[in-house]
Amino acid sequence: MRKPLMRIPFTELLPPPVIIPSSAKTLPSAVAALTQFFTSPPPRGLPPASGTVVLSGAGLSVASGLADYRGTNGTYRVNKTYRPIYYHEFLSNHEARKRYWARSFLGWTTLHKSQPNAGHYAVRDLGQLGIISSVITQNVDSFHTKAHPHIPTLELHGYLRSTVCTSCWNEFPRDAFQNELARLNPKWAEFLAEAIASGALDTEDPHEKRARGIRLNPDGDVELPEAPYTTFRYPACPTCLTSPPSLADGTRGTVEVDHDGAWKSPSNAGILKPAVVMFGESIRNEVKTAAEEAIDGAGRLLVLATSLATYSAWRLAKRAKDRGMSIAIVNIGGVRGEDTFFGGLDPHQGGGQGVRVELPTDALLPALVEELRRSGVRGTAQRAKFQPATMPAGDNGAAVFKDMLS
Repeated sequence: MRKPLMRIPFTELLPPPVIIPSSAKTLPSAVAALTQFFTSPPPRGLPPASGTVVLSGAGLSVASGLADYRGTNGTYRVNKTYRPIYYHEFLSNHEARKRYWARSFLGWTTLHKSQPNAGHYAVRDLGQLGIISSVITQNVDSFHTKAHPHIPTLELHGYLRSTVCTSCWNEFPRDAFQNELARLNPKWAEFLAEAIASGALDTEDPHEKRARGIRLNPDGDVELPEAPYTTFRYPACPTCLTSPPSLADGTRGTVEVDHDGAWKSPSNAGILKPAVVMFGESIRNEVKTAAEEAIDGAGRLLVLATSLATYSAWRLAKRAKDRGMSIAIVNIGGVRGEDTFFGGLDPHQGGGQGVRVELPTDALLPALVEELRRSGVRGTAQRAKFQPATMPAGDNGAAVFKDMLS
């Protein structure tokens, strides 16, 4: 395989944080600091009724049983050979797509049955208290939209609940796609059923995972060393199969399938990808704009369970800082350039100007909600303008896949 053209940023441990205020090293002290953060007026020049925007990352879903990237037991710590697939590689390499979809096929069941945890539901409660105005998440697991559908949530890096065609850009439910993968790959489906029955995909013990030859990576990726990925098949876009699209050069695309309906060469269109922003792929301009507007419409930023290693997230925190917004960061481990966000704070402030704590979100956030309720604190946050994401209609997409060979 060719050497990657892009470097994965910040795969090594970042410097440990400086706790702010210095007393906020225990759960009660951290709750007290965050209570002061939320009850202090916004900095001068920001609307008095402005709320708090949340910027969340993979660490928030660790308590749901999902892997993260850069945490203490994150994939970059325990699996030094791991790297995500690159967007250009996915588009140009049929064998790379086989490998990706085989691993995703094995991991989807575990990801799909996972549920939001106490941290997600505490965000919901903070919204109900009038404190949280919107959420920007880097996560692709849809836990935010499940836990608090009434809080506007922008999925910065997309979502795994759908696939999207790289030619016509129609979306299809991942559940229906999973069924097609099982139909096209009966031996893989049999292996998956055996793995689920044995509990091999459910263990949290990394030593047991290695003993079973399984590596569970973020975003529903299951790695099986020496697996016959070349045998795996995946379906073509049913829309493009029926009506081949025009290509960028003006010619008509070609979409061919085998006798079972699997995409095959020399097709040059109708390739389905997960509806996520892959490594090396650009975030859509309208998503960037919506994220910036969410920052600009808030008075505070609450960063949850992310190292801000990706520039798409870091720049939003920097934008908040440049606007003069108060920033609180809750993350176990270091954060990219965190001195940028806390420079110039009064060393004696108790949390109103900024907070940096290092505690699990599934423990800290519910305790914070309990304290705010006990104290009778209610905010006046106005909801952001962008609308909450909606789940695609599974029945319609499933029918399209079911009928594509008829």
